[in-house]
Amino acid sequence: YPGFKGGDRTNIELPAVQRNCLKALKAAGKKVIFVNCSGSAIALEPETQSCDAILQAWYAGERGGSAIADVLFGDYNPGGKLPLSFYKNSDKLGDFEDYSMTNRTYRYTTDYLFPFGFGLSYTTFEIGNATISKTNIQTNENTLLSIPVKNTGKRAGTEIVQVYIRKVNDVEGPLKTLRGFQRVELAAGKSETATIELTPSSFEFYDWNQRKMAVTPGKYEVLYGNSSNNNDLKHLSVIIE
Repeated sequence: YPGFKGGDRTNIELPAVQRNCLKALKAAGKKVIFVNCSGSAIALEPETQSCDAILQAWYAGERGGSAIADVLFGDYNPGGKLPLSFYKNSDKLGDFEDYSMTNRTYRYTTDYLFPFGFGLSYTTFEIGNATISKTNIQTNENTLLSIPVKNTGKRAGTEIVQVYIRKVNDVEGPLKTLRGFQRVELAAGKSETATIELTPSSFEFYDWNQRKMAVTPGKYEVLYGNSSNNNDLKHLSVIIE
């Protein structure tokens, strides 16, 4: 079959018949809400133009129909976040037999359609400026990050505050790595402070001199927000002495 080699897919795009159907519906002037049921990331760049909304339903199980209906009709306010990045197209993927991490996952690329940690809601949230208990710490010390969150919309909802760490000047290391998160449920107009403790392991990265994961002295960037996209993140610095 086109798009398959044996039991494996050869691309991550939708089958042409499905893609063309969505385009035709949009061209007919219809509002198109696309519910995508897949077990992995699909390249949906054209669908961001041919669809008014996309609901990623994964493999939802026997009660999936009821759950999807609750979301579509507004009886449930979704608050989920993507556990992986959705790429723009198959050309953005490396060869399957190439084990290099270059341009793979949110940790080594910023070229994606929907980033790791992304997810929308029927309300909106504002992530305020965080405070941190210590900006200069020893390799065996913890530090506490306090992040204000406000529901700026008109209905109750859930936001997931995410914290990423980057080791500054680590040219071979990841761009950022998720090291903490907290789920915050807020009524409309209400605020709360998310507190996330950063332990020594939060600052562990591979050290080529020791040939192992280790906490080493230096400057680290703490990034926090509601997805791994740089535009959704604020940052502050921590020095490990």
